[in-house]
Amino acid sequence: MKPYISPTIYIFNYLFEKLSAIETYLNHQILPKNMALSQARPRRKQTGARYKDYKKKRAYELGREPSFTKLGKKRLQVIRTMGGNRKLRLLSTDNANLFDPKSKSFKQVKIKTITDNPANRHFIRRNIMTKGSVIDTEFGKARITSRPGQDGIVNAVLIS
Repeated sequence: MKPYISPTIYIFNYLFEKLSAIETYLNHQILPKNMALSQARPRRKQTGARYKDYKKKRAYELGREPSFTKLGKKRLQVIRTMGGNRKLRLLSTDNANLFDPKSKSFKQVKIKTITDNPANRHFIRRNIMTKGSVIDTEFGKARITSRPGQDGIVNAVLIS
């Protein structure tokens, strides 16, 4: 025979699961998955006045949350884009294709850590890679030239 559990405990557990699903990023809440992100024109002008609506929201104006490619075991996500095409979203990786300008050769190298990120200084301590990030590898420092969240691969050029 199962022990009696009151309905309020079920409700509490349900709400706790929903609230814990919302992550926080630098004290800003990331929107829940069911809310649409739009890349359309904003509703308000720079002065605060409202634009007049001339069309409804369109599916092609929808955006997605950033992938925040991290340092770790390789994980890929395949996304369907317009026209049935595919976009590879790299969620995490620990390898990079390194180009050495002196010897003009490519090597597959392990990424040790992220040392600089011009996109956001807080990405450095969270080990998040974006285009332009400086990574530390076995052969020295390198700058990322690809967009890991869009291309699904990390290409880098040796800088020292």
